[in-house]
Amino acid sequence: MTKFKSSSVKKSFSNAIRGLKLALFSQRNFRIEVIIAFIVVIAALCLKVSHSDLCILIIMIAIVLICELLNSIIEFTLDAVYRNHYSKLVEMAKDMSAGMVLFVSMISVVIGLIVFVPYIKELFT
Repeated sequence: MTKFKSSSVKKSFSNAIRGLKLALFSQRNFRIEVIIAFIVVIAALCLKVSHSDLCILIIMIAIVLICELLNSIIEFTLDAVYRNHYSKLVEMAKDMSAGMVLFVSMISVVIGLIVFVPYIKELFT
């Protein structure tokens, strides 16, 4: 297959599914975040959060998972290019990439609290 040869839609989906499986089975943090995502969605459904609140939670889950995938892509790419040799610039890029995931995760926790606290308070009143 040449660089410019188009792939079938079925093959594209197959490659995408393979990539998600690779992330799920090889990346511990991605696995943990997927488990947390399921817990958040189940909690939201049990608490009967509004549709708009549920959408906000799903968007934040997606952003966290996308950032985790980008972090893994950056790490794999840098390891391939630098053949796993130490470089201060590679270390800095990997640290910033991990920082991106941490930052968006912290923001998503804050948003999760903003969404969930009123519903939890309502349970106890």
